[in-house]
Amino acid sequence: QVQLAESGGGLVQPGGSLRLSCAASGIIFSRYAMSWYRQAPGKERELVAAISSATGSLSYADSVKGRFTIFRDNAKNTVYLQMNSLKPEDTAVYYCNARRLTTLDFWGQGTQVTVSS
Repeated sequence: QVQLAESGGGLVQPGGSLRLSCAASGIIFSRYAMSWYRQAPGKERELVAAISSATGSLSYADSVKGRFTIFRDNAKNTVYLQMNSLKPEDTAVYYCNARRLTTLDFWGQGTQVTVSS
């Protein structure tokens, strides 16, 4: 059974930082591309950051470049999202995704991030 367990969300003031974690089980973690998505109220889910399985290549949404960093620890089966200089518009539910090929696609339950003073 595949599980992706996100943690680290919460309430933070503008300009603050949070680190999200996503611990995976039930998959060969190193073979999966890992991503973070987010969904704000009334908006579609959007890709925030992604890291590939083999080369570790990275990609970011333009809105978070220079502020967010995605990284993975294959020994711990965990992917992280370090979020700095947070803005109110970063408020959303953040979801972890694991994907391999076109048919293996798994999601976590999400963790709420609220940026507010």
